[in-house]
Amino acid sequence: MALFLLPWGGETLLENTNQISCWPDDGLHGRHVAYTNKKHITPENVADVIGKAMVIHMRNAEETEYLYGYYRGRQDIRLKEKVVRPEINNKVMVNRANEIVTFKTAYLLGEPLQYVSNGGDDTVSAKVNRLNEFMRSESKDTKDKEIADWMHICGVGVRMVLPDEEGEEDGSPVCIYTLDPRDAFVIYYSGVGHKPLAGVLRQWDEDGKPYQCVYTHEWYFEIAGGEIKKQEARTIPYIPIIEYPNNDARMGAFEVVLPLLNAINTVESNRVDSIQDFVNAFDVFQNCELEEGQYAELAKGGMAIQIKGTQGMEAKVYRIASELNQTNTQTLVDDLYDTALTICGMPNRNGGSSTSDTGTAVIYRDGFAEAESRAKDTEKTFIRSEREFLRIVLYICRNTADLDLQLSDIKPEFTRKNLSNIQSKVQVLCELLNNSKVHPKDAYDVSGVFADAEGAYRRGMEWEEEQQELLNRTLRDELNANRDANITVEERNDDVSVSE
Repeated sequence: MALFLLPWGGETLLENTNQISCWPDDGLHGRHVAYTNKKHITPENVADVIGKAMVIHMRNAEETEYLYGYYRGRQDIRLKEKVVRPEINNKVMVNRANEIVTFKTAYLLGEPLQYVSNGGDDTVSAKVNRLNEFMRSESKDTKDKEIADWMHICGVGVRMVLPDEEGEEDGSPVCIYTLDPRDAFVIYYSGVGHKPLAGVLRQWDEDGKPYQCVYTHEWYFEIAGGEIKKQEARTIPYIPIIEYPNNDARMGAFEVVLPLLNAINTVESNRVDSIQDFVNAFDVFQNCELEEGQYAELAKGGMAIQIKGTQGMEAKVYRIASELNQTNTQTLVDDLYDTALTICGMPNRNGGSSTSDTGTAVIYRDGFAEAESRAKDTEKTFIRSEREFLRIVLYICRNTADLDLQLSDIKPEFTRKNLSNIQSKVQVLCELLNNSKVHPKDAYDVSGVFADAEGAYRRGMEWEEEQQELLNRTLRDELNANRDANITVEERNDDVSVSE
Protein backbone atom coordinates (compact mmCIF):
# COMPACT_ATOMS: atom_id res chain seq x y z
CA MET A 1 0.00 0.00 0.00
CA ALA A 2 1.29 3.47 -0.84
CA LEU A 3 0.01 6.99 -0.28
CA PHE A 4 -0.44 9.34 -3.25
CA LEU A 5 -1.97 12.77 -3.76
CA LEU A 6 -5.09 12.92 -5.91
CA PRO A 7 -5.35 15.42 -8.80
CA TRP A 8 -8.29 17.19 -7.14
CA GLY A 9 -6.69 17.28 -3.72
CA GLY A 10 -6.77 14.82 -0.87
CA GLU A 11 -5.03 11.45 -0.60
CA THR A 12 -5.56 7.87 -1.65
CA LEU A 13 -4.02 4.48 -0.93
CA LEU A 14 -2.88 2.64 -4.05
CA GLU A 15 -3.20 -1.12 -3.79
CA ASN A 16 -1.02 -2.24 -6.69
CA THR A 17 2.11 -0.12 -6.39
CA ASN A 18 3.93 -2.34 -8.89
CA GLN A 19 1.92 -0.58 -11.57
CA ILE A 20 4.14 2.47 -11.02
CA SER A 21 7.68 1.17 -11.43
CA CYS A 22 9.27 4.42 -12.51
CA TRP A 23 8.36 8.06 -13.08
CA PRO A 24 9.16 10.02 -16.27
CA ASP A 25 12.56 11.23 -15.05
CA ASP A 26 13.68 7.58 -14.90
CA GLY A 27 12.99 7.05 -18.61
CA LEU A 28 10.04 6.25 -20.83
CA HIS A 29 9.02 2.63 -21.20
CA GLY A 30 5.42 2.78 -22.47
CA ARG A 31 2.15 3.85 -20.87
CA HIS A 32 0.67 1.97 -17.93
CA VAL A 33 -2.78 0.37 -17.94
CA ALA A 34 -5.30 1.39 -15.28
CA TYR A 35 -6.43 -1.82 -13.54
CA THR A 36 -8.83 -2.39 -10.66
CA ASN A 37 -9.50 -5.45 -8.55
CA LYS A 38 -13.24 -4.69 -8.50
CA LYS A 39 -15.29 -6.97 -10.75
CA HIS A 40 -18.01 -4.35 -11.16
CA ILE A 41 -18.05 -0.58 -10.82
CA THR A 42 -21.09 0.53 -8.83
CA PRO A 43 -22.29 3.80 -7.32
CA GLU A 44 -20.83 2.60 -4.01
CA ASN A 45 -17.25 2.08 -5.21
CA VAL A 46 -16.92 4.31 -8.30
CA ALA A 47 -15.31 7.26 -6.49
CA ASP A 48 -12.67 5.04 -4.89
CA VAL A 49 -11.88 3.22 -8.16
CA ILE A 50 -11.60 6.46 -10.13
CA GLY A 51 -9.38 8.02 -7.48
CA LYS A 52 -6.87 5.19 -7.69
CA ALA A 53 -7.02 5.01 -11.49
CA MET A 54 -6.38 8.74 -11.83
CA VAL A 55 -2.95 8.26 -10.22
CA ILE A 56 -1.98 5.97 -13.10
CA HIS A 57 -3.56 8.25 -15.67
CA MET A 58 -1.83 11.40 -14.43
CA ARG A 59 1.54 9.68 -14.77
CA ASN A 60 0.60 8.61 -18.32
CA ALA A 61 -0.62 12.13 -19.10
CA GLU A 62 2.71 13.58 -17.96
CA GLU A 63 4.65 11.23 -20.24
CA THR A 64 2.23 11.86 -23.12
CA GLU A 65 2.70 15.60 -22.73
CA TYR A 66 6.47 15.16 -23.01
CA LEU A 67 6.21 12.91 -26.10
CA TYR A 68 3.68 15.20 -27.80
CA GLY A 69 5.96 18.16 -27.17
CA TYR A 70 8.91 16.21 -28.55
CA TYR A 71 6.91 15.41 -31.69
CA ARG A 72 6.12 19.11 -32.12
CA GLY A 73 9.77 20.14 -31.70
CA ARG A 74 10.10 20.82 -27.97
CA GLN A 75 13.09 18.51 -27.60
CA ASP A 76 15.84 17.97 -25.04
CA ILE A 77 18.44 19.91 -27.05
CA ARG A 78 16.83 23.09 -25.71
CA LEU A 79 18.52 22.33 -22.36
CA LYS A 80 22.02 22.03 -23.85
CA GLU A 81 24.74 23.71 -21.77
CA LYS A 82 28.27 24.68 -22.85
CA VAL A 83 31.02 25.20 -20.30
CA VAL A 84 33.80 26.52 -22.58
CA ARG A 85 32.87 29.74 -24.40
CA PRO A 86 29.21 29.49 -23.33
CA GLU A 87 28.32 32.45 -25.56
CA ILE A 88 28.66 30.07 -28.53
CA ASN A 89 25.93 27.55 -27.76
CA ASN A 90 23.88 26.61 -30.82
CA LYS A 91 20.85 24.38 -30.31
CA VAL A 92 20.01 22.65 -33.59
CA MET A 93 16.91 20.46 -33.53
CA VAL A 94 16.51 17.85 -36.30
CA ASN A 95 12.92 16.69 -35.83
CA ARG A 96 13.25 13.03 -36.75
CA ALA A 97 10.41 12.19 -34.35
CA ASN A 98 7.97 14.08 -36.56
CA GLU A 99 9.35 12.25 -39.60
CA ILE A 100 8.85 8.85 -37.96
CA VAL A 101 5.27 9.56 -36.86
CA THR A 102 4.27 11.06 -40.20
CA PHE A 103 5.65 8.12 -42.18
CA LYS A 104 4.15 5.49 -39.87
CA THR A 105 0.67 7.01 -40.03
CA ALA A 106 0.79 7.67 -43.77
CA TYR A 107 2.01 4.15 -44.52
CA LEU A 108 -0.54 2.47 -42.24
CA LEU A 109 -3.52 4.53 -43.41
CA GLY A 110 -2.49 5.78 -46.82
CA GLU A 111 -5.92 4.58 -47.96
CA PRO A 112 -9.04 4.60 -45.75
CA LEU A 113 -9.85 1.58 -43.61
CA GLN A 114 -12.75 -0.29 -45.24
CA TYR A 115 -15.30 -2.79 -43.97
CA VAL A 116 -15.84 -5.76 -46.26
CA SER A 117 -18.22 -8.70 -46.13
CA ASN A 118 -16.76 -11.66 -44.29
CA GLY A 119 -17.82 -14.29 -46.82
CA GLY A 120 -21.51 -13.33 -46.77
CA ASP A 121 -24.00 -13.24 -49.62
CA ASP A 122 -24.85 -10.22 -51.77
CA THR A 123 -27.43 -9.03 -49.24
CA VAL A 124 -24.78 -8.83 -46.52
CA SER A 125 -22.41 -7.08 -48.92
CA ALA A 126 -25.04 -4.43 -49.61
CA LYS A 127 -25.51 -3.86 -45.87
CA VAL A 128 -21.77 -3.59 -45.34
CA ASN A 129 -21.62 -1.06 -48.14
CA ARG A 130 -24.29 0.97 -46.36
CA LEU A 131 -22.22 0.84 -43.17
CA ASN A 132 -19.24 2.19 -45.12
CA GLU A 133 -21.45 5.04 -46.29
CA PHE A 134 -22.28 5.84 -42.66
CA MET A 135 -18.57 5.93 -41.84
CA ARG A 136 -17.81 8.20 -44.80
CA SER A 137 -20.49 10.64 -43.69
CA GLU A 138 -18.73 10.80 -40.29
CA SER A 139 -15.30 11.38 -41.96
CA LYS A 140 -14.02 8.30 -40.19
CA ASP A 141 -10.93 8.13 -42.40
CA THR A 142 -9.78 11.47 -41.00
CA LYS A 143 -10.51 10.36 -37.45
CA ASP A 144 -8.62 7.10 -38.05
CA LYS A 145 -5.64 9.24 -39.02
CA GLU A 146 -5.94 11.19 -35.76
CA ILE A 147 -6.04 7.92 -33.80
CA ALA A 148 -2.96 6.61 -35.64
CA ASP A 149 -1.07 9.85 -34.92
CA TRP A 150 -1.70 9.49 -31.17
CA MET A 151 -0.78 5.80 -31.33
CA HIS A 152 2.59 6.60 -32.88
CA ILE A 153 3.25 9.61 -30.64
CA CYS A 154 2.42 8.27 -27.19
CA GLY A 155 1.53 4.60 -27.72
CA VAL A 156 -2.26 4.77 -27.40
CA GLY A 157 -5.16 6.53 -29.12
CA VAL A 158 -8.63 6.96 -27.62
CA ARG A 159 -11.95 7.02 -29.48
CA MET A 160 -15.50 7.70 -28.36
CA VAL A 161 -18.71 6.72 -30.16
CA LEU A 162 -22.20 7.87 -29.17
CA PRO A 163 -25.62 7.79 -30.87
CA ASP A 164 -26.80 10.93 -32.62
CA GLU A 165 -29.03 13.27 -30.71
CA GLU A 166 -32.72 12.79 -31.43
CA GLY A 167 -33.74 14.68 -34.55
CA GLU A 168 -30.19 15.20 -35.79
CA GLU A 169 -29.87 14.27 -39.46
CA ASP A 170 -26.36 13.95 -40.79
CA GLY A 171 -26.51 10.71 -42.76
CA SER A 172 -25.24 8.51 -39.93
CA PRO A 173 -26.84 7.31 -36.68
CA VAL A 174 -23.57 7.63 -34.71
CA CYS A 175 -21.15 10.35 -33.66
CA ILE A 176 -17.44 9.51 -33.62
CA TYR A 177 -14.91 11.50 -31.60
CA THR A 178 -11.13 11.30 -31.27
CA LEU A 179 -10.21 12.02 -27.65
CA ASP A 180 -6.98 13.40 -26.26
CA PRO A 181 -5.23 10.54 -24.37
CA ARG A 182 -4.11 13.10 -21.79
CA ASP A 183 -7.76 13.45 -20.79
CA ALA A 184 -9.33 10.03 -21.51
CA PHE A 185 -8.60 6.42 -20.61
CA VAL A 186 -10.23 3.06 -19.87
CA ILE A 187 -10.19 1.10 -16.59
CA TYR A 188 -9.82 -2.69 -16.89
CA TYR A 189 -10.45 -5.57 -14.53
CA SER A 190 -7.16 -6.97 -13.22
CA GLY A 191 -8.35 -10.59 -13.49
CA VAL A 192 -8.35 -12.99 -16.42
CA GLY A 193 -9.40 -11.36 -19.69
CA HIS A 194 -8.81 -7.76 -18.52
CA LYS A 195 -12.40 -6.87 -19.34
CA PRO A 196 -12.99 -3.10 -19.67
CA LEU A 197 -15.11 -1.82 -16.79
CA ALA A 198 -15.29 1.94 -17.31
CA GLY A 199 -14.30 4.73 -19.66
CA VAL A 200 -13.19 8.01 -18.11
CA LEU A 201 -13.11 11.44 -19.74
CA ARG A 202 -11.74 14.43 -17.84
CA GLN A 203 -13.63 17.68 -18.42
CA TRP A 204 -13.73 21.18 -16.90
CA ASP A 205 -16.74 23.15 -15.72
CA GLU A 206 -17.43 26.82 -16.39
CA ASP A 207 -15.26 27.82 -13.43
CA GLY A 208 -12.31 25.84 -14.76
CA LYS A 209 -12.56 23.08 -12.15
CA PRO A 210 -11.95 19.50 -13.39
CA TYR A 211 -14.41 16.67 -13.09
CA GLN A 212 -14.52 13.11 -14.44
CA CYS A 213 -17.20 11.74 -16.78
CA VAL A 214 -17.39 7.99 -16.12
CA TYR A 215 -19.16 5.54 -18.46
CA THR A 216 -19.82 1.96 -17.34
CA HIS A 217 -22.05 -0.68 -18.91
CA GLU A 218 -24.96 0.40 -16.69
CA TRP A 219 -24.24 3.88 -15.35
CA TYR A 220 -23.03 7.35 -16.25
CA PHE A 221 -21.37 9.33 -13.45
CA GLU A 222 -19.90 12.78 -13.06
CA ILE A 223 -17.37 12.91 -10.22
CA ALA A 224 -15.73 16.01 -8.77
CA GLY A 225 -13.71 16.26 -5.59
CA GLY A 226 -14.04 12.53 -5.01
CA GLU A 227 -17.86 12.74 -4.86
CA ILE A 228 -20.63 11.76 -7.29
CA LYS A 229 -22.26 14.92 -8.63
CA LYS A 230 -24.46 13.26 -11.26
CA GLN A 231 -25.69 9.72 -11.88
CA GLU A 232 -27.80 8.35 -14.75
CA ALA A 233 -28.71 4.92 -16.11
CA ARG A 234 -27.34 4.18 -19.57
CA THR A 235 -29.42 2.80 -22.45
CA ILE A 236 -26.48 1.35 -24.43
CA PRO A 237 -24.86 -1.59 -22.61
CA TYR A 238 -21.36 -0.85 -23.89
CA ILE A 239 -18.53 1.43 -22.80
CA PRO A 240 -18.37 4.16 -25.49
CA ILE A 241 -14.65 4.92 -24.94
CA ILE A 242 -12.20 2.57 -26.71
CA GLU A 243 -8.41 2.56 -26.45
CA TYR A 244 -6.25 1.82 -29.51
CA PRO A 245 -2.81 0.70 -28.25
CA ASN A 246 0.12 0.84 -30.66
CA ASN A 247 1.54 -2.36 -29.15
CA ASP A 248 1.25 -4.35 -25.95
CA ALA A 249 3.83 -2.13 -24.21
CA ARG A 250 1.90 0.99 -25.36
CA MET A 251 5.06 2.62 -26.64
CA GLY A 252 5.11 5.31 -29.30
CA ALA A 253 6.89 4.86 -32.62
CA PHE A 254 9.94 6.98 -31.71
CA GLU A 255 9.95 6.41 -27.97
CA VAL A 256 12.39 3.51 -28.16
CA VAL A 257 14.99 5.60 -30.07
CA LEU A 258 14.80 8.79 -28.01
CA PRO A 259 18.48 8.50 -26.90
CA LEU A 260 19.56 8.24 -30.55
CA LEU A 261 17.43 11.22 -31.58
CA ASN A 262 18.90 13.28 -28.73
CA ALA A 263 22.41 12.23 -29.78
CA ILE A 264 21.75 13.37 -33.36
CA ASN A 265 20.63 16.77 -32.10
CA THR A 266 23.71 17.04 -29.87
CA VAL A 267 26.14 16.17 -32.67
CA GLU A 268 24.50 18.56 -35.12
CA SER A 269 24.54 21.36 -32.54
CA ASN A 270 28.21 20.75 -31.74
CA ARG A 271 29.05 20.82 -35.44
CA VAL A 272 27.60 24.30 -35.74
CA ASP A 273 29.42 25.31 -32.53
CA SER A 274 32.67 24.05 -34.06
CA ILE A 275 32.19 26.11 -37.21
CA GLN A 276 31.36 29.22 -35.21
CA ASP A 277 34.37 28.60 -32.95
CA PHE A 278 36.59 28.37 -36.03
CA VAL A 279 35.24 31.61 -37.51
CA ASN A 280 35.60 33.42 -34.17
CA ALA A 281 39.00 31.93 -33.31
CA PHE A 282 41.52 33.81 -31.14
CA ASP A 283 44.41 35.70 -32.79
CA VAL A 284 47.63 35.39 -30.74
CA PHE A 285 50.39 37.97 -30.87
CA GLN A 286 53.42 36.34 -29.30
CA ASN A 287 56.52 38.41 -28.50
CA CYS A 288 54.98 41.36 -30.34
CA GLU A 289 54.60 44.88 -29.07
CA LEU A 290 51.39 46.53 -30.18
CA GLU A 291 50.31 50.06 -29.61
CA GLU A 292 47.70 50.40 -26.92
CA GLY A 293 44.99 51.66 -29.21
CA GLN A 294 45.76 49.08 -31.90
CA TYR A 295 45.50 46.14 -29.48
CA ALA A 296 42.32 47.50 -27.95
CA GLU A 297 40.76 47.66 -31.39
CA LEU A 298 41.78 44.07 -32.21
CA ALA A 299 40.80 42.68 -28.82
CA LYS A 300 37.51 44.49 -28.26
CA GLY A 301 35.65 41.45 -29.56
CA GLY A 302 37.60 39.21 -27.17
CA MET A 303 39.27 37.41 -30.08
CA ALA A 304 42.88 38.61 -29.64
CA ILE A 305 45.50 37.61 -27.07
CA GLN A 306 48.85 39.32 -26.57
CA ILE A 307 51.75 37.24 -25.13
CA LYS A 308 54.96 38.97 -24.13
CA GLY A 309 57.98 36.77 -24.72
CA THR A 310 61.61 37.10 -23.70
CA GLN A 311 64.28 39.03 -25.59
CA GLY A 312 65.77 37.18 -28.52
CA MET A 313 62.76 34.98 -29.22
CA GLU A 314 61.02 35.01 -32.59
CA ALA A 315 57.86 37.09 -32.83
CA LYS A 316 54.78 35.19 -33.96
CA VAL A 317 51.22 36.03 -34.95
CA TYR A 318 48.95 32.96 -35.24
CA ARG A 319 45.39 31.82 -34.68
CA ILE A 320 44.18 29.35 -32.08
CA ALA A 321 41.71 27.31 -34.13
CA SER A 322 40.48 23.74 -34.11
CA GLU A 323 37.63 22.22 -36.09
CA LEU A 324 35.79 18.93 -35.91
CA ASN A 325 36.54 16.42 -38.62
CA GLN A 326 33.34 16.83 -40.62
CA THR A 327 33.79 13.53 -42.47
CA ASN A 328 34.04 11.50 -39.27
CA THR A 329 31.21 13.48 -37.71
CA GLN A 330 28.95 12.82 -40.71
CA THR A 331 29.75 9.11 -40.44
CA LEU A 332 28.58 9.19 -36.82
CA VAL A 333 25.36 11.06 -37.71
CA ASP A 334 24.59 8.63 -40.54
CA ASP A 335 25.17 5.66 -38.24
CA LEU A 336 22.86 7.09 -35.56
CA TYR A 337 20.16 7.85 -38.12
CA ASP A 338 20.38 4.44 -39.84
CA THR A 339 20.22 2.69 -36.46
CA ALA A 340 17.12 4.68 -35.50
CA LEU A 341 15.43 3.82 -38.81
CA THR A 342 16.28 0.14 -38.41
CA ILE A 343 14.88 -0.02 -34.87
CA CYS A 344 11.71 1.82 -35.91
CA GLY A 345 11.24 -0.36 -39.01
CA MET A 346 11.42 2.48 -41.54
CA PRO A 347 12.90 2.43 -45.06
CA ASN A 348 16.26 4.11 -45.52
CA ARG A 349 17.53 6.29 -48.34
CA ASN A 350 20.81 4.50 -48.92
CA GLY A 351 19.74 2.71 -52.11
CA GLY A 352 22.57 1.81 -54.45
CA SER A 353 23.10 3.29 -57.87
CA SER A 354 22.47 0.04 -59.73
CA THR A 355 19.79 0.24 -62.42
CA SER A 356 19.46 -3.53 -62.80
CA ASP A 357 17.62 -4.13 -59.53
CA THR A 358 14.13 -5.56 -59.77
CA GLY A 359 11.28 -3.92 -57.91
CA THR A 360 11.33 -6.64 -55.26
CA ALA A 361 15.10 -6.21 -54.75
CA VAL A 362 14.66 -2.49 -54.15
CA ILE A 363 11.86 -3.15 -51.66
CA TYR A 364 13.99 -5.52 -49.61
CA ARG A 365 17.21 -3.51 -49.94
CA ASP A 366 15.73 -0.16 -48.92
CA GLY A 367 13.72 -1.51 -46.00
CA PHE A 368 10.17 -1.26 -47.33
CA ALA A 369 9.62 -4.94 -46.57
CA GLU A 370 10.42 -4.18 -42.93
CA ALA A 371 8.06 -1.20 -42.99
CA GLU A 372 5.30 -3.42 -44.37
CA SER A 373 5.84 -6.07 -41.70
CA ARG A 374 5.71 -3.43 -38.94
CA ALA A 375 2.52 -2.01 -40.43
CA LYS A 376 0.93 -5.47 -40.47
CA ASP A 377 1.93 -5.90 -36.83
CA THR A 378 0.21 -2.62 -35.94
CA GLU A 379 -2.85 -3.69 -37.93
CA LYS A 380 -3.50 -6.56 -35.54
CA THR A 381 -3.78 -4.35 -32.45
CA PHE A 382 -5.72 -1.72 -34.40
CA ILE A 383 -8.30 -4.24 -35.64
CA ARG A 384 -8.74 -5.64 -32.13
CA SER A 385 -9.87 -2.23 -30.92
CA GLU A 386 -11.77 -1.58 -34.15
CA ARG A 387 -13.95 -4.62 -33.44
CA GLU A 388 -14.91 -3.16 -30.07
CA PHE A 389 -15.80 0.06 -31.86
CA LEU A 390 -17.87 -1.86 -34.42
CA ARG A 391 -19.71 -3.73 -31.67
CA ILE A 392 -21.09 -0.40 -30.39
CA VAL A 393 -21.77 1.01 -33.87
CA LEU A 394 -23.73 -2.07 -34.96
CA TYR A 395 -25.80 -2.02 -31.77
CA ILE A 396 -26.76 1.60 -32.45
CA CYS A 397 -27.46 0.89 -36.14
CA ARG A 398 -29.69 -2.09 -35.36
CA ASN A 399 -31.82 0.01 -33.02
CA THR A 400 -31.95 3.32 -34.89
CA ALA A 401 -31.09 2.77 -38.57
CA ASP A 402 -32.68 -0.63 -39.30
CA LEU A 403 -29.30 -2.03 -40.34
CA ASP A 404 -29.23 -5.65 -39.27
CA LEU A 405 -25.56 -6.66 -39.28
CA GLN A 406 -23.62 -8.90 -36.93
CA LEU A 407 -20.00 -8.41 -36.00
CA SER A 408 -19.16 -11.75 -37.64
CA ASP A 409 -20.45 -10.39 -40.97
CA ILE A 410 -17.76 -7.71 -41.18
CA LYS A 411 -14.02 -7.80 -41.70
CA PRO A 412 -12.02 -4.55 -41.31
CA GLU A 413 -9.58 -4.29 -44.20
CA PHE A 414 -6.55 -2.02 -44.59
CA THR A 415 -6.42 -0.91 -48.21
CA ARG A 416 -2.78 0.02 -48.71
CA LYS A 417 -1.81 -0.13 -52.37
CA ASN A 418 0.74 -2.87 -52.98
CA LEU A 419 1.87 -2.73 -56.60
CA SER A 420 4.91 -5.00 -56.26
CA ASN A 421 4.86 -7.99 -58.64
CA ILE A 422 1.59 -6.67 -60.08
CA GLN A 423 2.04 -8.56 -63.36
CA SER A 424 2.37 -11.91 -61.59
CA LYS A 425 -0.68 -11.15 -59.44
CA VAL A 426 -2.78 -10.31 -62.49
CA GLN A 427 -1.74 -13.56 -64.14
CA VAL A 428 -2.80 -15.49 -61.03
CA LEU A 429 -6.16 -13.68 -61.06
CA CYS A 430 -6.77 -14.52 -64.72
CA GLU A 431 -5.86 -18.17 -64.23
CA LEU A 432 -8.20 -18.52 -61.24
CA LEU A 433 -11.07 -16.76 -63.03
CA ASN A 434 -10.68 -19.17 -65.94
CA ASN A 435 -11.00 -22.14 -63.58
CA SER A 436 -14.66 -23.15 -63.35
CA LYS A 437 -14.10 -24.80 -59.96
CA VAL A 438 -12.88 -21.60 -58.26
CA HIS A 439 -15.42 -19.03 -57.10
CA PRO A 440 -14.64 -15.57 -58.51
CA LYS A 441 -14.71 -14.03 -55.03
CA ASP A 442 -11.92 -16.41 -53.95
CA ALA A 443 -9.93 -15.48 -57.04
CA TYR A 444 -10.16 -11.78 -56.19
CA ASP A 445 -9.19 -12.44 -52.59
CA VAL A 446 -6.23 -14.81 -53.21
CA SER A 447 -4.57 -12.92 -56.06
CA GLY A 448 -3.73 -9.83 -54.00
CA VAL A 449 -4.32 -7.48 -56.92
CA PHE A 450 -6.95 -5.42 -55.12
CA ALA A 451 -6.60 -3.85 -51.69
CA ASP A 452 -10.39 -4.08 -51.28
CA ALA A 453 -11.08 -7.49 -52.83
CA GLU A 454 -14.73 -7.51 -51.71
CA GLY A 455 -15.44 -4.12 -53.26
CA ALA A 456 -13.60 -5.00 -56.46
CA TYR A 457 -15.55 -8.28 -56.77
CA ARG A 458 -18.87 -6.53 -56.20
CA ARG A 459 -18.11 -3.82 -58.78
CA GLY A 460 -16.88 -6.46 -61.22
CA MET A 461 -20.10 -8.46 -60.91
CA GLU A 462 -22.20 -5.33 -61.34
CA TRP A 463 -20.19 -4.38 -64.43
CA GLU A 464 -20.61 -7.88 -65.88
CA GLU A 465 -24.37 -7.73 -65.33
CA GLU A 466 -24.55 -4.29 -66.99
CA GLN A 467 -22.56 -5.49 -69.98
CA GLN A 468 -24.67 -8.65 -70.26
CA GLU A 469 -27.85 -6.59 -70.10
CA LEU A 470 -26.49 -4.23 -72.75
CA LEU A 471 -25.61 -7.19 -74.97
CA ASN A 472 -29.08 -8.73 -74.50
CA ARG A 473 -30.74 -5.41 -75.29
CA THR A 474 -28.68 -5.05 -78.45
CA LEU A 475 -29.57 -8.57 -79.58
CA ARG A 476 -33.29 -7.92 -78.93
CA ASP A 477 -33.14 -4.73 -80.94
CA GLU A 478 -31.46 -6.51 -83.85
CA LEU A 479 -34.04 -9.35 -83.75
CA ASN A 480 -36.91 -6.86 -83.70
CA ALA A 481 -35.39 -4.94 -86.58
CA ASN A 482 -34.97 -8.13 -88.64
CA ARG A 483 -38.54 -9.23 -87.86
CA ASP A 484 -39.91 -5.86 -88.93
CA ALA A 485 -37.91 -6.07 -92.13
CA ASN A 486 -39.24 -9.56 -92.89
CA ILE A 487 -42.84 -8.47 -92.23
CA THR A 488 -42.40 -5.54 -94.59
CA VAL A 489 -41.20 -7.85 -97.41
CA GLU A 490 -44.11 -10.26 -96.89
CA GLU A 491 -46.64 -7.40 -96.93
CA ARG A 492 -45.10 -6.09 -100.14
CA ASN A 493 -45.41 -9.54 -101.76
CA ASP A 494 -49.02 -9.83 -100.63
CA ASP A 495 -49.81 -6.45 -102.18
CA VAL A 496 -48.29 -7.55 -105.50
CA SER A 497 -50.35 -10.77 -105.50
CA VAL A 498 -53.62 -8.90 -104.86
CA SER A 499 -52.99 -6.43 -107.66
CA GLU A 500 -52.35 -9.23 -110.13
